[in-house]
Amino acid sequence: MKQKRFSAIALIVTAAVTLVCTVAAVALTAWLRLGPGGFALLESADLFRHRFVGTYDDEAVVDAALDAAVTALDDRWSFYLSAREYDDMLQRRRNRYVGIGLTYTVAPDSTYMDIVALIPGGPAEQAGLEAGWRITAIDGQNLTAENFTQLVDQIGQESGREIALTVLDADGQSRVVRLRAAQVQSQPVQYELLEDGLGYVRLENFYAGSAQLAEDAVDQLVAQGAKGLLFDVRANPGGYVSELTDLLDHLLGPGPIFTERSKNGPVRTVFSDEDRVDLPMAVLIDANSYSAAELFAAQLRESASAPLIGERTCGKGYYQQAFPLPNGGGLNLSTGMYATGAGVSLIGTGLVPDVEEAEPQAQMDKAVAALEERLG
Repeated sequence: MKQKRFSAIALIVTAAVTLVCTVAAVALTAWLRLGPGGFALLESADLFRHRFVGTYDDEAVVDAALDAAVTALDDRWSFYLSAREYDDMLQRRRNRYVGIGLTYTVAPDSTYMDIVALIPGGPAEQAGLEAGWRITAIDGQNLTAENFTQLVDQIGQESGREIALTVLDADGQSRVVRLRAAQVQSQPVQYELLEDGLGYVRLENFYAGSAQLAEDAVDQLVAQGAKGLLFDVRANPGGYVSELTDLLDHLLGPGPIFTERSKNGPVRTVFSDEDRVDLPMAVLIDANSYSAAELFAAQLRESASAPLIGERTCGKGYYQQAFPLPNGGGLNLSTGMYATGAGVSLIGTGLVPDVEEAEPQAQMDKAVAALEERLG
């Protein structure tokens, strides 16, 4: 018996039909996921590339389009980052970046930066800058709302680049300080045993490795005989949920310590185990305590009755995920909401301190007094 064979033409037709069906399926899937608006963006990009008669910077167009698209979401916590900005962000979240090694707060009108803290051994400290000084200009250009982001971004563009900062020192005297950007390894946790036997722990952020460093700091202070713990999350921008919950679990006894809900997911609750640090606690907060820093303070008050001292916080109750994009950039997008273990959201309210105080040193003095009062 002869075996039937497919002819070459039949094989070609079969392959063509398969290809057409596959392309149609992919197109349908893309249409369902992107919708007409998404396809309009893709077609516009194709028209720019193949029909526009002039010349243009493809990267600049993509950056501008994505930035405008995210801005239109009207969410202050979502933003687009160019390839360089995305890389800078990833470095910072590893507590390592190219810069000058200082933490700052920004004036409401963006005309100056107040230095909050210096990284030990970093370029800023080596150049003689001090906490409390004010930066008013970078490379001879006065800071303004229009140029602030551009000038600050220039600082971290290249290791070894010389930067001239115009500063006002503690006496209000203006001077120009020259220094060079370098690879900086952040020290997100500092601690010391104060003279009155209270353990002080400063948390700069909740990025990579911060929880373990803070846990080690607490354990060291307990071993040194600390009678109480004062945590300082002023000017702390937040960080990773895992770092937050790891530290809370170390400090607090059994019970819920964090809840979250993504757009399409159920409510997830994180619980602490039996182990805890059995000491009175208090927390320093201010208007620049964000995100995980707020949740940290809120949970210590909720679970351990820790008083909060300082200023009302901003009330950030959304969390973001950073998504890498094919052009090397990234999209930092709000994808869920979080709350305390008891389900208390801070959106729109923030944390109202138990003791309100705006002046930094007075905040510290009142925090020590509040903690000593708890000790009796």
